[in-house]
Amino acid sequence: MHMNKWVELLLGLILVIIPIYIAWYSPIWWGDFWNFRAAAWEFLKGGVFWMVVMIGVLFVLLGISDLKG
Repeated sequence: MHMNKWVELLLGLILVIIPIYIAWYSPIWWGDFWNFRAAAWEFLKGGVFWMVVMIGVLFVLLGISDLKG
């Protein structure tokens, strides 16, 4: 099945904007227990940490490969 490009764009914008809106106002609406903004920030910080570690591992493996060759 083929979707219209405008429907795809609208659906994509909805799927990006609605979670951001919910995360931004969740501490006000539901208190600290349902604070999606803090959870998203912690997840992002964890992701950045693991990305840096994996880039370091990649450089170590590339260095080992260059030493062998």
